[in-house]
Amino acid sequence: MSELTAVVHDAAEVVVGEGEAPLYCLEDAAVAVEDGHVVAVGPSDEIVREYPAENARHTVDATGRSVIPGFVDSHTHACFAGDRSDEFEAKLRGKTYQEIMAEGGGILRTVRATREASDDELLQNLLSHLDTMLSHGSTTVEVKSGYGLDTDTELRMLDAIRRADEQHPVDVVATFMGAHAVPDGRDTDDYVEEVVSEQLPAVETQGVAEFCDVFCEEGVFSVEQSRRVLEAGVEHGLTPKVHAEEFVHIGGARLAADLDAASADHLLQANDSDVDTLTESDVTPVFLPGTAFSLGEAYADARSFVDAGGQIAVATDFNPNCYSQSMPFAVALACVGMKLTPAEALVAGTEGGARALNRTGGLGTLREGAPADLVVLDAPSYRHIPYNFGVNPVSAVLKEGEVVHAE
Repeated sequence: MSELTAVVHDAAEVVVGEGEAPLYCLEDAAVAVEDGHVVAVGPSDEIVREYPAENARHTVDATGRSVIPGFVDSHTHACFAGDRSDEFEAKLRGKTYQEIMAEGGGILRTVRATREASDDELLQNLLSHLDTMLSHGSTTVEVKSGYGLDTDTELRMLDAIRRADEQHPVDVVATFMGAHAVPDGRDTDDYVEEVVSEQLPAVETQGVAEFCDVFCEEGVFSVEQSRRVLEAGVEHGLTPKVHAEEFVHIGGARLAADLDAASADHLLQANDSDVDTLTESDVTPVFLPGTAFSLGEAYADARSFVDAGGQIAVATDFNPNCYSQSMPFAVALACVGMKLTPAEALVAGTEGGARALNRTGGLGTLREGAPADLVVLDAPSYRHIPYNFGVNPVSAVLKEGEVVHAE
């Protein structure tokens, strides 16, 4: 017999999910949850009559508040050790990302700190970041490896991601990214060979990662090298993702389409051809406005993808170089920096994020049958997420109908 897990009632607004407007919203509405899934959403008086709040294990009075699907943060590097706040200051003084890397900073600095960290330190760092993400409304988060750049540390990172998924209310999705950078003193082709012949077989044996990502970028991994890594990843059961067209346009978006990747991410340098290519494919373009903000660079042209009919995602890109765990902030930047409407940005941060992770069974929506991952905002409308920027709008978070965060 099904158990009435939760009733969230008298909401000023319930955002059900993508619609013609492009959001389907209900006013004076309620959501009922059984066995971790939405069983009913509609007018509050009707829902409460059929699903009495007193019969539920959790009851949330959402009077005057907006209820939205939990955010799906589809691109993060949240497993790492060390601190690079001084590099943020260096960027403000005019140094470029590439100059900082050339001086031993950037990714390779985090690699050194991550290699030196204990397993428990990596886990506790990640759990702390997930706490912050959850408090800002994220209920599903993708986390990449890639600060190991050797087999042992990459596997340790993936194991920390696995343990975090087991221990934390947030659903954590693991991506292997051994091809994140080239280790100090290594030839790129030689390192690609290590990723393909040593790291990937070990990752498959471990059985944690679901995706394989690669930094397809000038001076890092060429299109040909990236293709080799991703095709080998497919052979080892991993779905491709691509860091594409971030600093220099070299063809990463086209590669993502060729390989039927789940997503092509960043796209700051994408052109009209990339818009057509990705819009015509099943690849989800993932935009990371926090990256442009932290680098002081121009924002990606997400508007062109939306106007062409593309279904996009917005994510945080949380990492030591883009230090924000907040999806509401990413949504605000998507509106101000990339000219998305609040509705478009919210869909991109919920249902769009689910698409970028190949989760199309209702995740990121509050439709009947969808996972009951929902966020109660301390605001009457989802529009307040970008409108009231710089604060955390989240009042409560429910994961599969269980209250896992409340102010």
